[in-house]
Amino acid sequence: MAVTDPRHQLQDALNTLDAAFAPLSERPFTVGGCTNCYAQADLDALAGPADRVPEDLIPHVAAEAIDHWDDFPALYRRMTPRIVRLLTTGRLHLDHGLVASRLLAAGWREWAPAEREALEQAWHAWWRAALHQYPGTNPVTSVLETISVSTGTLAPWLDMWASTRTDAADQHLRDAVHRWLRTGELADLYLGFYDELHATPELVPWLRTTAQSRIGAAQFAEMQRLMNS
Repeated sequence: MAVTDPRHQLQDALNTLDAAFAPLSERPFTVGGCTNCYAQADLDALAGPADRVPEDLIPHVAAEAIDHWDDFPALYRRMTPRIVRLLTTGRLHLDHGLVASRLLAAGWREWAPAEREALEQAWHAWWRAALHQYPGTNPVTSVLETISVSTGTLAPWLDMWASTRTDAADQHLRDAVHRWLRTGELADLYLGFYDELHATPELVPWLRTTAQSRIGAAQFAEMQRLMNS
């Protein structure tokens, strides 16, 4: 029987991600980094098999400034499955936009095809799981920011949101619109830690055509007023 539960699909996708990166993790690797911030024991642990790196080191790799590492792209690539697993399960308490920005800096779009495809599969499974669960382990706007910034577009993710007609997806949409209205971001919204993705050109037309039947009339009117002002 096919697995249809989005949570199970996410778990399967994370396992596939682990498998895709396993050969990379097992190769000999040397980690050089800022010795003011990291003890040699930390650098040695990061140089070992990725699945054995202590979990408390993962947030440091996920968020640390790029110039703290001698070979940031290679280190981030090796640790991506660990970072993504903690992120998607709500155990990586960092700015989601920063993780997306770091993935871009690591050049993930130039990685081996199996690695890229596994990461994209994990993003799809994470988004699907988020749209089917309310409340979720992560704010839906944070999930959307991660996957859209790292892939460079909102379109496929908004399409999935439009076609997912669940109570959870609708509630997430109401929450997202509430946040965007409260912060006044809709008129000129950028996503990513370094504002890599200008979201407004894709997001506003989508909201105009999709949101009316899924959020309250008063909220939709306020959204329209703000976008027309």
